[in-house]
Amino acid sequence: MMSEADKQQKKPAAVGEDAMAVDSAEEGRTAEALLRVVPVGLCLAAMAIMLRNSQENDFGAVSYADLTAFKYLVFANGVCAAYSLLSAFYVAMRRPSTLSRSWSVFLLDQVLTYAILAAGTVAAEIVYLAYMGAEKVTWSKECTAFDGFCRRATTSLGFTFGSVACYVLLSLVSSYRLFSNYDTPITFLSSKGLEIAAYPC
Repeated sequence: MMSEADKQQKKPAAVGEDAMAVDSAEEGRTAEALLRVVPVGLCLAAMAIMLRNSQENDFGAVSYADLTAFKYLVFANGVCAAYSLLSAFYVAMRRPSTLSRSWSVFLLDQVLTYAILAAGTVAAEIVYLAYMGAEKVTWSKECTAFDGFCRRATTSLGFTFGSVACYVLLSLVSSYRLFSNYDTPITFLSSKGLEIAAYPC
C-alpha cells in the first residue's frame, strides 16, 4: 500500500502537470487566434486594392466591376475577413471544448478555405488571359493597353493567395483538434435495420 508520505509527494507533481497542461492550452489558443487575425489584413488589402482597380486611357476604360470573377473575389475576401475576425475572438475566449463547437469551426474553416481558393483561382485565370491572351477564342492581350489595371489585379491576387495559405493552416489546425480529441463515430444497426452513427462519450 502507498504510504501517506508518498501520496503527499505525488500531489504537487499532479498539480504541476495540470498547470503545465493549462499553460500549453493557453499558448495554443493564443497562437491560433493570432493566426486567424492574419487573414483579416490580407483579405482587406486584397479587397481594397481590387475595389479601387480601374483605368481609363485612349484605348477605353476598364474596371473590376466589369468582370464577374473580380466582383466575386471582392465578395469572398470581405466574407473571409469578417469570418477571420469573428473566429479569432471565438477561439480566444476561454470556454470548454465540445464536439459540436469543434465540428462547427472545422466545417466553417473548410468552407471558407474552398471559397477563397475558388475566388482566387478564377480571378487568376482572368489575369492570365489578360496577360497572355488566347488566340483560339480571339482574346487579345489586354494588359498591353491596361498595364496598371493588370498590376493592381495581380497584387490583389497575391494578397488573396496569402490568405489562402493561412486558411489551409487553419483547416489543418481545426481538423487536428477535432480528430485528435474525439473518437471516430461508431456505426450500429437500429431495430429497423438502419445504420446510425454515434460518437462515444
